[in-house]
Amino acid sequence: MHIGPFSEEGPAVRRVHEFIKGRGCGLSGKHHEIYLGDIRKAAPEKWKTIIRQPLKR
Repeated sequence: MHIGPFSEEGPAVRRVHEFIKGRGCGLSGKHHEIYLGDIRKAAPEKWKTIIRQPLKR
């Protein structure tokens, strides 16, 4: 999960990719993002995004 503005989620995506590769799996396609909460009502530093990455074993 990434907490903060969308423009700063790059390191979180890289950590997910490193975790997957470190377990001997590969990436399959692009990652998906699930946004939690209403960004119109929360400050950007409190935005929550779930990062999901399809993988191949």
